[in-house]
Amino acid sequence: MAKLCSFFLFLCFMVIIPSFDANVKESESYWDEKNKSMDAYWKEKAVIAEKVNKAAFFPDPYALSGNLTSSVSEIIVGSKGRRNLKGQHKGGRCLATNPIDRCWRCDPNWEKNRKKLADCVQGFGRETVGGKFGPIYVVTDSSDNDMLNPKQGTLRHAVTRTGPLWIIFKRSMFIRLNQELMMTSDKTIDGRGVDIYITAGAGITLQFIKNVIIHGVKIHNIVSGNGGLIRDSEDHFGLRTRSDGDGISIFGSSNIWIDHVSMRRCEDGLIDVVMGSTAITISNSHFTDHNEVMLFGASDSFSGDEIMQITLAFNHFGKRLIQRMPRCRWGFIHAVNNDYTHWEMYAIGGSMHPTIISEGNRFIAPDNNFAKEITKRHYTAEAVWKNWQWRSINDEYINGAFFTEAGPKLTNRPFSRKDMMSARPGAYVSRLTRYAGSLKCRKGKPC
Repeated sequence: MAKLCSFFLFLCFMVIIPSFDANVKESESYWDEKNKSMDAYWKEKAVIAEKVNKAAFFPDPYALSGNLTSSVSEIIVGSKGRRNLKGQHKGGRCLATNPIDRCWRCDPNWEKNRKKLADCVQGFGRETVGGKFGPIYVVTDSSDNDMLNPKQGTLRHAVTRTGPLWIIFKRSMFIRLNQELMMTSDKTIDGRGVDIYITAGAGITLQFIKNVIIHGVKIHNIVSGNGGLIRDSEDHFGLRTRSDGDGISIFGSSNIWIDHVSMRRCEDGLIDVVMGSTAITISNSHFTDHNEVMLFGASDSFSGDEIMQITLAFNHFGKRLIQRMPRCRWGFIHAVNNDYTHWEMYAIGGSMHPTIISEGNRFIAPDNNFAKEITKRHYTAEAVWKNWQWRSINDEYINGAFFTEAGPKLTNRPFSRKDMMSARPGAYVSRLTRYAGSLKCRKGKPC
C-alpha cells in the first residue's frame, strides 16, 4: 500500500510540474523538418547570415561586459564616489535610473527625436541602429488579413519593406497576427507614445536578418500560426511551416536590441535565440506568467551557437515565472543588474558549456526549500560542468537563494578601472529596473 501511495504521489508530481525540456526546438526531429523545408532562397539567406553573424561576434567578451559595468557604476556611484540617484524619480528632473535610459528618457522632446534611441544600446548589441538611417513609417491599420500582399499602413506591410524604416504607430492598437510576422533587416518597431499590444495570435520572427530594434510594445497570449504562404520581404514570399508560438524568435540573426518590452503567456518561449544568432541585448523588459521564459541555443549538437553573445540588463523577471531565465547552450551570456523576484524551479540553467557571468543581479528565492538554487546544469555530471565558466559577481541573494559557481575564478578580470560598483551592487537593482517593461510615454514630457 505504501509503495502504491508513493507511486501515486510521484505520478501527480510528474503531471503537475512542467517539463524541463518542452520547447519544440529542442527536438532533433524539429530541426530535421526545418532543414527539409528550407528551399534554395532560405539556404542562400542562411549562408549570408552566417557570414554577417560571425562578423558581429566580439572576440573579447569580458572587456565588452566590463564597459557596461563601468557605465552602470558611474550612474549609481558617480564620478566622485557618491551615490548619484537623486532627482531620478517623479518629483525630479528625470525618470531614468540606468545608463541606457539616461541616454534618451530625460528629453521632453523625445517624440521629435525618436531616432536618438538608436544611440543608446549597450552590451553585445551595441552596434544595433535599427531603422535609424531610414524614413519614419506610421502604422495606421491594426489589421493583419493578407499574408501575401499586406495592406499599406499595417505592421506586416512595414516590416517587409526593403531598406531601413523607423516604424511608429498613429494610435494605440491591439494587433492580432494571423501568422508569424516575418521581419526584414534594418527595422525599428517603436511603440512609444501609444499602447501597442501584439496579442492573441502569432509572434514575431527574425530569421537570417540583422540590425533590428523592438521597443515599447506589449506581447502576450501568443499562439502557433498554421503556416502557409507568407510574405517575408518586399520581393519574396514562400511556404512556411507551422510557427512555434514564441513571442519573439531570433533565428540566425545578429545585432538585435529588445528594450522596454512587456511579455507574458506565449505558447512556446517568450524569447528564443537560436541557430548562430549573436550580438544581442535584451534590456529594461518585464516578464511574467510563463513557464519556459528564454531559450538561448536549442540544440546540443549545433556548435554554431558558440558565437552567441547576449547581454541581459535591467530586466525584471516577475510574477508566476517557473524556469529558464535563461536556459543556455554554448555561447557567452552576461546577465547584469536584473531583478529575479520570482521563479518556481530555477532561474538560470544550461548545458553544453555556456559561459554565464551573473553580475550585480538580485535573486529572491521562492519559499519552496527545494527551489532555492538559482542555477541548474541540465543532464550533465558535475565532473563535466565544474569546468564551465559560471560566475556570480556581487549578486545579492535573498530568502536563501544561492548560485552554484563553476570554472576558474576571474582573478584577472579585464574590466575598466572605472568599475566603481560597491561590494553589494545587487542592492541597487530595484532602482535600476524600476521602469522595466513598456513605458507610458507622452508627448512633451520625459518618458
